[in-house]
Amino acid sequence: MRRDFPQKTGSSVTLAVLGFFLAGKKELYLNQNMKKQIIRLAIGGVLFLSALIPFEILKIQLFPLELALYIAAYLVVGGDVVLRALKNILHGRVFDENFLMTIASVGAFAILEFPEAVAVMLFYQVGELFQSYAVGKSRRSIAALMDIRPDYANVFRDGAAVKSDPNDVAVGDMILIGPGERVPLDGVVTEGESTLDTSALTGESAPRAVALGDTILSGCININGVLKAEVTKEFGESTASKILELVENAAAKKSRSESFITKFARYYTPAVVIVAVLFAVILPFALPGTGFKESVYRALSFLVVSCPCALVISVPMSFFGGIGRASRCGILLKGGDSIDALARVNTVVFDKTGTLTEGTFRVTEVVPADGVTEARILEAAALAESYSSHPIAVSLRRAYGKETGGDRVSGVTELAGFGITADIDGKRTAIGNKRLMEKEGADFVAADTAGTVVYIAENGIYLGAVVIADAVKQDAATAITELRASGVKRMVMLTGDSAAAANAVAKTLDIDEVYSGLLPGDKVEILEKIIAQSEIKTKEKSAKQAKKRGKRGSVVFVGDGINDAPVLARADAGVAMGAAGSEAAVEAADVVIMDDKPSKLATAVRISKKTVLIAVENTTFAIGVKLLILAITAAGLTGMWLAVFADVGVAVIAILNAFRALGGKKASSEK
Repeated sequence: MRRDFPQKTGSSVTLAVLGFFLAGKKELYLNQNMKKQIIRLAIGGVLFLSALIPFEILKIQLFPLELALYIAAYLVVGGDVVLRALKNILHGRVFDENFLMTIASVGAFAILEFPEAVAVMLFYQVGELFQSYAVGKSRRSIAALMDIRPDYANVFRDGAAVKSDPNDVAVGDMILIGPGERVPLDGVVTEGESTLDTSALTGESAPRAVALGDTILSGCININGVLKAEVTKEFGESTASKILELVENAAAKKSRSESFITKFARYYTPAVVIVAVLFAVILPFALPGTGFKESVYRALSFLVVSCPCALVISVPMSFFGGIGRASRCGILLKGGDSIDALARVNTVVFDKTGTLTEGTFRVTEVVPADGVTEARILEAAALAESYSSHPIAVSLRRAYGKETGGDRVSGVTELAGFGITADIDGKRTAIGNKRLMEKEGADFVAADTAGTVVYIAENGIYLGAVVIADAVKQDAATAITELRASGVKRMVMLTGDSAAAANAVAKTLDIDEVYSGLLPGDKVEILEKIIAQSEIKTKEKSAKQAKKRGKRGSVVFVGDGINDAPVLARADAGVAMGAAGSEAAVEAADVVIMDDKPSKLATAVRISKKTVLIAVENTTFAIGVKLLILAITAAGLTGMWLAVFADVGVAVIAILNAFRALGGKKASSEK
């Protein structure tokens, strides 16, 4: 049945206010498609009013002209929706929002409810415009935060710096970075000194000083000096490219909430179509006095309201916003599933070296065997480690203080989980842990001290040991405290280091459990046990919940070394210390912390919890209000206009709420 004028006026006024809000919003960004859509809606709105005012308000009776104006307005406003619905039907995708809007509006024409037919499509398109703007703003926010792709590289060709495409620069080429320019590729400084703005990568505003021999990462901005650097990675493998790839691919990994919405819409939409058809057919018989036209009108209104737009848009936007906010803090989340895992974490497993500690070792003690000098021990250790870049090797060479390598060293063999063997001056020298000494048959004396103990044997004869200490990171204790405040119940540390060194760090940081002296394979085995224990505890707490997959708290592993890659991949969420961590660790991880600060993990957990909370709020609100409006519409207490406006209103509120996931301060002050 036709509705009276006051209801239509109210809806039109509301529509005008919403349009004014969009048009008058400061710093409003509109791409070409959005501008065309606004123009099209404006033309359709004028045609709509040209029909509404004379034929509905002034009651002029001229049916052919009225119908022509409404059809023209409808095609201008909603022609693309009808076209998409037809294309989707041809491709086997029938039940979507385009189908619902098309069948409802065409049905309104069929029962001569022309204003409702046009108004429904107009409201829907305004809602779509608002959603497009919201999604675009979210994407632009992330693009601005991650605007690290270099436009060019000044590469030396025939002695002169030539501006080139970064893709054309090869490893080993020399590049020049002037003040204010973005570092185009990863490299090592060969000439000059400067300070770099690393905020795009790490989220930290404090500049970093670089000089001869320092590594520079693409995406940073050179603040003052002129730098000359040798390229160490091709553009496709550079830090900037990797980060952009991670962020761009993050949306492909759906969270549990997003997967739920996808499945929900798959079954929900055909269900409401069936209910609407039954409603139109049965209502005249169930309620005496209700005509067929009235029942069809209610059924069409029911279809319009049933569009799950608020859910389909707002929930993914919440997770996209969370990814963007974390990126601003120097934390790369590789997808919504990473956010899910961090939000329900109850156990965090840490690697020690390079994660909780600085990874910058120094020799603190030399323990020689009888008749052996300290100098001989340091010489043997430094020569054996001549070609290793491991922090322990660097510290040994630094303590020795003389040139190493040359013809004195040959046959260097690295034994994973044991140490290194080498031929020094024709003598087999072994340097490593107790296992290596036992393997070499050396009669050694085990040292029980806080630090990493490196044992040295020559031709099976024990020479002595070197104790190497690694400092705990400044914010490691803060990380543990903040993680406990975020709800993490269990802290575990895995390390290949000695029990004494591991226990000393654990005591300093208040770690609950420590596993030391581990080989790479041992870490995976222990992590499996920790995950199994987490499942058992969950079952004990709630047998019903335990039956549901994914209800247990997640186990997160944090590491940085290449030997951590298998453990990172096995954990519910693997967190890699990205700036200094190995490429294998970064590739295997679900989360990358760019500045190597353990406290950023607590920041990631807070962001994830808030993001999931917002998604749950949107899901609950949208479904709750949707069901309420459907009930009211089915009862005939509201018309199609108001029902559509209420539906669009729910979507707008949910989208605005999703923006909260993107908001927040930078990492340095993130709390």
